[in-house]
Amino acid sequence: MESFCASWALIDADSDNFDMYMKAVDVSSFMRKAAGASKPDVIISKDGDVIKIRSESTFKNHEICFKLGEEFDEETADGRKTKTNVTLENNVLVQLQKWKGKESTIKREIKDDQMVTTCIAGDITAKRTYKKK
Repeated sequence: MESFCASWALIDADSDNFDMYMKAVDVSSFMRKAAGASKPDVIISKDGDVIKIRSESTFKNHEICFKLGEEFDEETADGRKTKTNVTLENNVLVQLQKWKGKESTIKREIKDDQMVTTCIAGDITAKRTYKKK
């Protein structure tokens, strides 16, 4: 888990298929445009067994706090209310969100000092790559 704990900056123009992913999870057109134009920083920290993932951008800030393997209520940056569970599987942080009969998986893994985030909803997969600040 310690390798995730850092500040991460989105690498410019490195968001493959992110708009399609947002569409698949029912993000409004306005929110997709704003989110697609922003370049968020992601700050991951750990205090005891509580993990915090904070996304900061000029558009919106969003934060979740959780314990690995314990389901919690999340309100996503676009306002969806989900039941979320985050686990660590083979050095991959796996965030499973469920709401209204739908689900989305966000996988974060460290590769060569970068954090690769893979967002999956149905048959849509998006990737966003971040570099350590």
